[in-house]
Amino acid sequence: MKEEIARVITMIQEGKIDADKGAELIHILKEKEEPNNQLTEKPTTYLDKTLKVRVVSTESDNVTVNVPIKLVKVVLMAGYSIAASIPQSEKYMKDIDINLIIEAIENELDGQIVDIKSANGDTVSVIID
Repeated sequence: MKEEIARVITMIQEGKIDADKGAELIHILKEKEEPNNQLTEKPTTYLDKTLKVRVVSTESDNVTVNVPIKLVKVVLMAGYSIAASIPQSEKYMKDIDINLIIEAIENELDGQIVDIKSANGDTVSVIID
């Protein structure tokens, strides 16, 4: 964008466009840049972040869950109870300390908070991002 603005300024200096037209073009260039900035910005508060749970199984029983932190406590407790009661997922859930995750959320922890790798290659990770 800086190069484009520099070209507009050069056009003004060379008399190819007047200052009003140059200001209009620079304004348009800046407006085009703003939506891109909004997409790449990090969340402004901790409650705008997301809890990400990833389970990758060697048997292709993969799970991906993304939950906004605002809903995490309720969904986490319910989801954990449900998953722990399903025989196929019970073996993955036994090593997850749900209280550790809730404590991490209450203390506004960021990044990877759980990383489990089993002997047979299954992995479980929980990330706040």
